[in-house]
Amino acid sequence: MTHVAVIDIGKTNAKLALVDLGTLKELAVVKRPNSVLPGPPWPHFDVDGIWEFLLDAMADFHQSHGIDAISITTHGACAALIGHDGELAAPILDYEHDGPDATAVAYDAIRPPFEETGAPRLPMGLNLGAQLHWQFTENPDLRGRTAAVVTYPQYWGYRLTGAYACDVSSLGCHTDLWNPHTGSFSELVERLDIASLIGTPHKCSDILGTVLPDIAARTGLDPATPVYCGIHDSNASLLPHVLRQTEPFSVVSTGTWVIAMSVGGHPIQLDPTRDTLINVNALGHPVPSARFMGGREYDMILRGDAADYIQDDIMHVAQTGPMLLPSIITESGPFQNRPAKWVGPEPPHDSIERTVATGFYLALMTAECLALTGHTGPIIIEGPFAANPSFCTMLATATNCAVEASGGTTGTSEGAALLALAAASQPPASDQRQNYRPSNDPLFEYAKTWMSKVGAHRVCGGPKLPRN
Repeated sequence: MTHVAVIDIGKTNAKLALVDLGTLKELAVVKRPNSVLPGPPWPHFDVDGIWEFLLDAMADFHQSHGIDAISITTHGACAALIGHDGELAAPILDYEHDGPDATAVAYDAIRPPFEETGAPRLPMGLNLGAQLHWQFTENPDLRGRTAAVVTYPQYWGYRLTGAYACDVSSLGCHTDLWNPHTGSFSELVERLDIASLIGTPHKCSDILGTVLPDIAARTGLDPATPVYCGIHDSNASLLPHVLRQTEPFSVVSTGTWVIAMSVGGHPIQLDPTRDTLINVNALGHPVPSARFMGGREYDMILRGDAADYIQDDIMHVAQTGPMLLPSIITESGPFQNRPAKWVGPEPPHDSIERTVATGFYLALMTAECLALTGHTGPIIIEGPFAANPSFCTMLATATNCAVEASGGTTGTSEGAALLALAAASQPPASDQRQNYRPSNDPLFEYAKTWMSKVGAHRVCGGPKLPRN
């Protein structure tokens, strides 16, 4: 097996990447916006548009390079309700819709505690259980029209193979439906009366089946092409490091969400009020995690006007400011319900000062997330923030830890492709990473000031940031 086509559905973009399994290099990548349609009955993803895009791209990739297998990774907080006719029984809800908040009181009465699920109570549809509860309440006949409930990677797997399933990493992504301590469904599955509907939990690396005849005809793929079960996107970013790296370490997956995942860190009591959770990795193991919508915040702060800068600019902003305090998005993250504000004059949108200060802000938010998960050891950055020097430089200083910035365009494609390797296989070495080390003044002073203003934790260095 050589070439794996990775379906990668992020909250912002839908992508197809072709990964060489021998080198884990991306041979080709195409993407389109992951648009949300307004309804009725609720805001939902344009899955038919994505499907046509994926089929066309698979046909092109197969003709130009050849496709030997298909793997899938998607964002979390999403499920498909498949009807008895094989079509969707209802459109796939956008988790940013606030509809589920309308039944929050009733839902809170039946959801399991954080101690059982490792899932914090989140707004809108960010708890998948809350989505299902609201959908079945909003449409009383929907449960009867539903033949199967599958998590989002397996929806695309279903369209490719016809098989119903869920994967453990998607179930373990703050759904309220999974108990990561026992590796089984939580009590909520029975309380929602979906035990007979929800897809069987599978390992991410299980093969769901082979492509359906009409898919093979449309794309030119061999009808025996295997389709792997799939994985939640931040856990796809984590998987290569779980297989290669010696504990302890942390991986920060960046995109619409910034998710800090600590492996082998020191024991800590997670605080569900600060958007911490237990993720479940591709091997089924619990991983203390914390997150905030860093990619969305980056876009909101800079509005597409990021300026080019050099190392001297990083030091200048650290010396003179400005400083952004949390939170841009107050509904999630480690500093919820706290409105953002600038310390000092707010810099213009297209300025170097605003661009660098934004990188600092995101790094300091990430450092807080790492502190909340018991992080220790090196930090590996995956995704677009790996190419942001102000982010990486400040993160190394704020945590007093080595930061390694991955050279790939996305860690999700690499991780999803690895599902096609035999469990005992050693993945090939990754690209050379750019390394960042902690810095002294003025970055240290900037980080210390920011932390004191927001009451942040300290990472790696105990109660105070050490001066190296």
